[in-house]
This record gives sequence, structure tokens and C-alpha cells, in this order.
Amino acid sequence: MRDLEARETAALDGDAGVLMERAGLAAWRCVLAHWPDAQALVVACGPGNNGGDGYVLARHALQAGRDVRVLRLEAHLPSSGLARGACQAYADAGGRIEGFDRGLDGCDLLVDALFGIGLSRAPDDQVASCIESINAAGCPVLALDVPSGVDAARGSVPGTAVRASRTLQFLAEHAGLRTGDALDHVGELSLATLDLSAATQASCAPSAFLLGAAHLPRLAWPRRRNAHKGHSGHVLCVGGDTGKGGAILLCVEAALRAGCGLASVATRAGHVAAVLARRPEAMVQAVDSPPDLAQPLQAADVLAVGPGLGLDGWGRDLLAACLDGGKPLVLDADALNLLAESPRDLPPGTILTPHPGEAGRLLGISASDVQADRFGAVSALCERFGCVVVLKGAGTLVAEPGAAPFVIGAGNPGMAVGGMGDVLAGVVASLRAQGHAAIDAARFGALLHACAGDRASALGGERGLLPSDLMTPLRELSNP
Repeated sequence: MRDLEARETAALDGDAGVLMERAGLAAWRCVLAHWPDAQALVVACGPGNNGGDGYVLARHALQAGRDVRVLRLEAHLPSSGLARGACQAYADAGGRIEGFDRGLDGCDLLVDALFGIGLSRAPDDQVASCIESINAAGCPVLALDVPSGVDAARGSVPGTAVRASRTLQFLAEHAGLRTGDALDHVGELSLATLDLSAATQASCAPSAFLLGAAHLPRLAWPRRRNAHKGHSGHVLCVGGDTGKGGAILLCVEAALRAGCGLASVATRAGHVAAVLARRPEAMVQAVDSPPDLAQPLQAADVLAVGPGLGLDGWGRDLLAACLDGGKPLVLDADALNLLAESPRDLPPGTILTPHPGEAGRLLGISASDVQADRFGAVSALCERFGCVVVLKGAGTLVAEPGAAPFVIGAGNPGMAVGGMGDVLAGVVASLRAQGHAAIDAARFGALLHACAGDRASALGGERGLLPSDLMTPLRELSNP
């Protein structure tokens, strides 16, 4: 983002003030679009250029006849020439500047222009107190570029951060605002490109790619009129140790609903009847030891290994057989935990689907360390295992070695329930079996899964959403 801004400033003959004026005006237009009746505005300005954007916004609001106050800490006098100029222009227009000790009562809208992308550490105590006052004010909050306290690159919140009702990003979208803890702070996201030139935009490579529901049609291609079941691939789902049969059932049903032509299950004998009763379309085989896997492995095109697999000898032996089976793999759940205990080289094209806890175990760090830098974690996993990785969670990330990751811009908190990952593993394996490359099966599988969760939650709400509720939406969305 800093490089983008520097290049655009150079294209404007070095006049960075043009971008600040555009940003402040865009912010004022955002206020008019979303809070047209707001008469009393409080703008919290920091010392840098983000604060300068706030001063420009405050000047426009003042000139439009609104009651405007700028609040700043005594230590946060404008520190850049641009911010000083914007502050002076606001003061010359008759604007008021007060300290935070004057309070936030009586405002219709708060504007956060404290730090933008300039803060990547926890705020100090004084700033944290100001942020907490903003969050407790009880009125809408517009954040300029980034909610103060949020790391725009990583999506982490190392301390206290503003909880915005809306965040207006400038120039281009920030990858970090689409994943992790940032999602609890950004509110609605919108973008003002500030008339960014096409040449400048093309000169900077993106750090990530955003995938949303509009990309789902890329999943669909018409089946041939004379197609048969073998044309759409055969998925073998391996797992379901004693007492964990539901996990492998969810996996195989999801694989079928996502469109594979054949789906098999290798599981404990005690689960065979239940799987057949629930999903008779699945071919189910009782497996006691690796030799029992020989025929199912030979018949399958793709293996989904891990849901309910367990960490005992049965699961270890079956995972080893699958890793040596020479078939494309999707590894999830206990397969990942076993891999963390005994790392080994993985076949080309393998897809890992960890949640933050499993990712931490694979990397030898904590889940909180993963969440502190989700982009760094998914990149490290790709490089360590040489494969495609789906890092699950709010703002799921999908990546392959040496390439910019994909961010899934879909999904909802109702999906935070046991079994959702088993469904995802089945969906990804199904797309892989249908002929998608590993990275495409992973990114479109994660997107399809997230969008199915959104459609299911729209029918009855997020609370109480079950993984099995995704099955009908999976079929619907696989046929856009």
C-alpha cells in the first residue's frame, strides 16, 4: 500500500496533498451516503497522514453546516507537513480542536482517523483509553482506511482496536481486513480508489486475491450428455474410528453433494450400517488394518483422509497406507495431528485443511501465533510441506508455494461448529476428483463451502446451524 501511494504521488508530480484532499472528500461523501442525517460529528485525528485525512473530512463537514469537533491527544499534534497543512486549513475555516478529556457525548457520528496503516503494534495506554472511549460512545463509527489498532497487513489485533460500523479503505483493499480478528472490527467495508490511475494500479502486484460468491460460476461446466459416473471422479473417505463415525459420514455426503460420481468410505465395522442407512449412495467398507485398504485405494481417484481418524494405531496405520498409496490427497483433522507428530514428505498435489490449532501443531507454534499472522502461517505451511494449504477460520486463506494467497470473502460465525471441517474436506476432495488442479479444488472448494454456509444461515439464522444443513445448498451452488 505504501508503494502504491508513493507511485501515485510520483504520478501527481510529487504532490501528495492531492491524495489527502481526495481521501478527505471521499470520506465526507461516505458520511453523506450512509449517515445523511448526522449533524454532530466528532473526528478523532492522529498525528500522521491518516489524521490529515480526518482534518480534510472535518473541514468539508464544517463547510456544509455540520457541528464538528476534532479530538486529539496533546501528544498527537500533526507530525507531517501534509497533516499540519490540513489541520491549519480546518482551523482557518473556524474548526474546533479539543482534547479527548472533553468527552464524546452528543455526537451522531464518530470518525476514526487516528492511525490508519501506520500502527502495527498494540497502542500505548493513553491511545488505548481513547479507543475504548470511542467503542463505548454508543454511536456509529466510520474508520478511515483502517480501524485504529488493527494490523492491516496481517489482520491481527495486538491490543485494543476501534470497532467500526464501516471502514472506508483508500486506493486499494487491505488484505488484512478480510481475515482473522480484523473481521470483528471493520464493520461494512467499502473502497475509495481516489482516482488511482490504471498505470499505477498495474505497477503493483497484489498481495492476495479475494474470492466471493460472484466467482462461484467458474465452478460449473456442463456435463456431457453421455456422461457416466466415472467421468466425475471417485473419492475415498478414510476415517471414523470408534465413536467418530459422524465425521466420515459428513465428509462422504459432502463429496457426493459437491458432484463427484462415486464416493466410498473406509471406516470401522461398527459404522457401516449407520453410513449406509443415512447415505445409501456411498460404498462403505469395514477396515481393520491397512491390507483391507488395498482394493478401495486402487479404485479411488482422490483420498480424503482424517475426519474421525483418531490418533491411535488404527489411524496411524491407515494414514501411512494412504500416504504411500500414490493418489492425490486431502488431509484433514486427525491426519494433520498425526502428521504434526511424525512429519514426512507429502506427495505432490496434496491439500492440507488445518484450523489454527492444527496449523500451529504443524508449525510448532501456538494457535494464537497463527492468528497473529495468518498470511505468514499459511505461507510457512506451504513452504514446509510443499503443498496447497487451506487455513480455515474467519476469512479462510488458501495458498500454494510461491504464489499470492486467496482470501475467501464468504462464510459466517454460525459455521463455527464441530463437523464443518469434515464437510469442507469432502467438498475439496470432490472437486479434485472432478478434474480441478489442487489449488483450484482448494480455493473453489473453500468458497463453495463458505457460500453454502451463508445460504443455510439465511434460512434459519447462524445460531444452531449444523454441518448437515449445508448439503442442499452445496448441491444448489454447484449448479449456478
